This record gives sequence, structure tokens and C-alpha cells, in this order.
Amino acid sequence: MGLLLVALFIGLSGYNVPQAFSALFIGATGLQLVPFKVNLFPLAQSLAQTAPLLFTGAAIAFALRAGMFNIGAQGQMVAGALATAVVGAWDPALLSPLHIVLCLAVGGIAGGLLGAAAGLLKAYRHVHEVLSTIMLNYVAADAADYLVTHGLKERHSMAPQTVKISQAVYLHPLVSGSGLNAGLFVAVVAAVGASLVIKYTSLGFRIRTVGENQEAAAAAGVNVPAVLTTTMFISGLLAGLAGSVLVLGLEHRYIKGMTGTYGFDGISVALLGGASSVGVTVAALFFGGLTSGAGYMSLQTNVPDSIAIVVQAAVVLFAGARTLPWRQRRQPAPVAKPTKGAFAPVDAADD
Repeated sequence: MGLLLVALFIGLSGYNVPQAFSALFIGATGLQLVPFKVNLFPLAQSLAQTAPLLFTGAAIAFALRAGMFNIGAQGQMVAGALATAVVGAWDPALLSPLHIVLCLAVGGIAGGLLGAAAGLLKAYRHVHEVLSTIMLNYVAADAADYLVTHGLKERHSMAPQTVKISQAVYLHPLVSGSGLNAGLFVAVVAAVGASLVIKYTSLGFRIRTVGENQEAAAAAGVNVPAVLTTTMFISGLLAGLAGSVLVLGLEHRYIKGMTGTYGFDGISVALLGGASSVGVTVAALFFGGLTSGAGYMSLQTNVPDSIAIVVQAAVVLFAGARTLPWRQRRQPAPVAKPTKGAFAPVDAADD
């Protein structure tokens, strides 16, 4: 329905709808049906867009399982990216794989600590996480902007950016000239790992219990404040890894504004995916292909690439319509049949 709505907008704007959608499909998948041709570069670009969306979508979905809405993935991503840029530029005389792992770990922890701050405010001061995470987005972004224009700024450069990281920790392209790198595999492992934690660990059981009912969880002996804080730490860690992968695989330094809107787009991914691992993965692939395909469509047909944002919004709105009250069929409450006995009324039908 979202795609049909966008097709209507494209048609009313005077563009050729079949031509636009054909270009969108080719740009997203690299497949040209007539004549049949396969181009790996557009597909690689779509997968490159998918990786950060999978990280941030999984981060927000993880928090949702505890009944918390993490709007701060954008700031957590910034924290992870900046921390990775600092550690990546440091030469600790480690083997390259160990240095990469260290960069990812530091980036994840930086994002996790920012998420944990919101979790602590929720657990002990009852500050709603939507409010605190939105505010922490500004704290992270403005603090990073200050640092890359002052203490961490690259010398002899006018741009607000850090120095380049060591080439030993680069995540090199898997397809020449594209942005696809091993960060996609890290994103898949992180998303699967988060799902396994939720489904098969005692921590995951406590998270799900708190998400269902905090009062009942507390009555059953669950340490609710600890669960809320831990959940937000892990959620922030996943978002921080998104920033790490951007630095290691694409920019090779922290640049002001490099995280784009991936943190906010992850909200759409999590909601469309229903907070499940499979759903989030499919949604990330869809939005990643949509973003990449929209650029190709704009080049081939002159349709503005901002149409991808319209598609994203329309799809989320239609997906959200599933939860509207008029969509929920109310089942009549079962009526218990009175039991015959000395004090039970006799059913007329039984007479």
C-alpha cells in the first residue's frame, strides 16, 4: 500500500511510474530483467546501506522488548563513531584483527554507556526514556562537534574532523568501489546475538518479563532497575557498533554529520520489523535497498531521490495501521455456565 501511494504521487507529478519503479528496482538489486543483466555494484551499495540500519534497528528492537523506546540511537551512534576514531588512530602495536576488535569494543561501550545513562534515569529517577534519549542525542552530537573543532581536530585541516585511523584497521570493500565491507557480517552477528539473548538466556527472560509488566516482574523477584539499565546499555552498544563500522569501513575518521539519520531510520526498521530479529533484518534490507535504489532512480528518471523518504514514511504508517483500535476484533467474554447445586439457579433450557 505504501508503494502504491508513492506510485500515485509519482504519476501525479508527471513522471513515468513504470520507468521510475523499474529504475528503483535495478538500483536496489542490480538486476535488469529485459535484457537480463546482473550488476553487483548496486546490490553492494544496498547492502552497505543495510548494515547501519540493521545495527540501529536491532538496538531499538532490543529496548522495545523491555518496554522501553530508545530514541537515542542517533546519539549513541555518534558516541561510538567518535570513540572508534580516537582508538583507531592510536597505534598500540597490536595485530590488525585485535586492533579492529578493540575499536569495535570501544565504540560499542561508548554507545552503551550513553544508553545506560538513560536507563539509570528511568530506573532510579523515573525519567521517561523518550525524553532522556532525545536530550542525550543533542548532548552527544554537540559534544562531538566541539571535540572535532578543538581538541580532536586534525591539524592543518579546515574541516571539523579527526585524523585518519590506521590503515591496519580499515574494513576494505568487498566489491570494488562500493561501501560494502565486513561490517555487514558484524551487523548480522550482532542482530542474531541480540535475538539469542532475548530468547534463550535468563537475562532475556527477565527483559521480556519486565516488558510485559514491571509490577508483576518486581513481585516475582526481578531486579527491575538493573534490567532496565542493562537493556539500555545493550541497546546503546548495538547503536554504537553502527558508528564504529561507519568509521572503520567508510569514512576512516570521524567527520561532523557523518552518521546521517541512521539512528532515527532505525526506529522505522524496528517498528516495521515488529521488533523481531527476522522482521528487523528484512526491514533493514528493504530500507537499505530503497535508499540506494532511489539515488539510481533519480539519475535515470529525474524523479527526486527524496521519494525514498516518502516511501519509508508511507510504509511505516500503513504498518502502524495494524494496531489501530478498529483493526482489533474484540472477542466476547466467555459466559460461565452456572453449576447446578443447592444454591445454583436452574437454567430454563435444562427444564
